[in-house]
Amino acid sequence: MILGQVFNPKTICVNLESVEKEEVFEELVEKLIAYKPNLNRQNILNAIMERENLMSTGIKEGIAVPHGKTNEVEEVIGVLGISKNGIDYDALDNKPVHLVFLLLSSSDNAEFHLRVLRHLSTVIESSGFVAELMEQKDSHGIYQVICRYDRELNYTN
Repeated sequence: MILGQVFNPKTICVNLESVEKEEVFEELVEKLIAYKPNLNRQNILNAIMERENLMSTGIKEGIAVPHGKTNEVEEVIGVLGISKNGIDYDALDNKPVHLVFLLLSSSDNAEFHLRVLRHLSTVIESSGFVAELMEQKDSHGIYQVICRYDRELNYTN
């Protein structure tokens, strides 16, 4: 199970307060730092913004997958934020974003980073996945949905 290794209930924010993209990045990075306090907040934000400045990571209706590479982390780590009201994200479809899957990886972990992006893309496209995530009330329920879809798609390490 790939996504179960990358995401963690402690890095899932059920009710994002931010309404703009940069604020969301800061809110999600704060969630990550609460989980891993030794990380450098500014270095992580710089990595995310560097990638975001190339092209918006608002990839499909209501979903964004910002990602970046930084030596602040050794593994691929994911932070998920859910906004019921939507975020002004400058998405490719110009619609508000409700799910933000933030991914960070080390510069020398590119192959696994791409593998995680492929797996996440496949899970996001799965019928019912987004609706089930949006129905969840807490981070553990969200994490269980992610893991179930990951398992059902027969992903292995």
